Amino acid sequence: MRRTLRWGFAVLVAVHGLIHLIGAAKGLRWAEVDELDGPTSAGAGMVWLAAAGLVLTASVMAARRLRGWWLALAAAALLSQAVVVTSWADAKVGTVVNAVMLLAAVYGYRADGPASLRAEYARQAREALTGLQSSGVVTERELARLPEPLATYVRRAGAVGRPKVTSFRATVHGRIRGGPDKAWMSFTGQQVNTFGPDPSRLFFMDATMLGLPVDILHTFSGGAATMRGRLCSLVPILDASGADMTRAETVTVFNDLCIMAPAALPDASVTWDAVDSHAVRGTFGLGHQEVSAVLVFNEDGDLVDFVSEDRLRASADGESFTRLGWSTPVGQYAAFEGRLVATTGQAIWDAPDPEGRFAYLEFQIDDIHYDVGRQAPSGVRRHLANADHRRN
Repeated sequence: MRRTLRWGFAVLVAVHGLIHLIGAAKGLRWAEVDELDGPTSAGAGMVWLAAAGLVLTASVMAARRLRGWWLALAAAALLSQAVVVTSWADAKVGTVVNAVMLLAAVYGYRADGPASLRAEYARQAREALTGLQSSGVVTERELARLPEPLATYVRRAGAVGRPKVTSFRATVHGRIRGGPDKAWMSFTGQQVNTFGPDPSRLFFMDATMLGLPVDILHTFSGGAATMRGRLCSLVPILDASGADMTRAETVTVFNDLCIMAPAALPDASVTWDAVDSHAVRGTFGLGHQEVSAVLVFNEDGDLVDFVSEDRLRASADGESFTRLGWSTPVGQYAAFEGRLVATTGQAIWDAPDPEGRFAYLEFQIDDIHYDVGRQAPSGVRRHLANADHRRN
């Protein structure tokens, strides 16, 4: 839906730009133009030509959502309106399209400009990834300290003899809903995680609700978490923070660690206890928070589920939280940079009646790059551009 609207808008703007060539043709004496009654000088023809070029450029940038597209669109609308005024009797209808372009530019500023949640995600990601240092390679001696099911999992993930993971960036897509009777919302996500003594998790989600775009930014940094959401990038609809939010996201950080970065597990601040030959319990300590989960493995040693009683479910507005059972069954493993990772999964709430147990999230990992800190600025820009390409 969002893609259809964006490309439909781009076509409208492109046609608007092509119509400007009529004024250029008359002013530059390229052809006889009966549609314009008033005189048009050569200088005015050049301005019409410049407006056509700028409007057409803006249409391409808007269609591809290229960096600064909203600024190009605003400039194109203003220049277009200036030439429309010079031939008002013949071209005044163009004012309607220019007004639409200006409104789209305002939306673009809030969606992709410096005050957007998306730009904040990019800034925080660059900061989090800057200056990370490798802490050596994963060894069999380190795995000997882990319960056997977990050691087998880390070994199968391709971690032994390779650098310990200090960071990753990933792109994902899927769908999410607020309850078992709520409509699913499709989304694409961009994520950066760092590990070590002060781990961070940054997740930016582009979602669609009732055909309207929703921007959501999760941040976990410095031992505190926040979650904010804006409808159409303009209207705040979600703002969560505080101890409960931080505890909920601590479980999520632990979950990401286990599913997406098993090579970081030997150095993680986790106490492990064997449950049986196919399960282990991990207690993850981070700042003032301590959360636990049971990791379940199949016969081959691959992780198939992560079950925790410490996750908290946020209300629709993020004002309150309820502790519920939570699990993330995963599967369909694939290799990224030689590291084996589960690429599909769900997130499930074990809610009381009348909702009961239900999946509220389905996801697929599209891409992961590990140890990205040394190329943080350019890497984040490529990461955002690649996510835009998938979204488009």
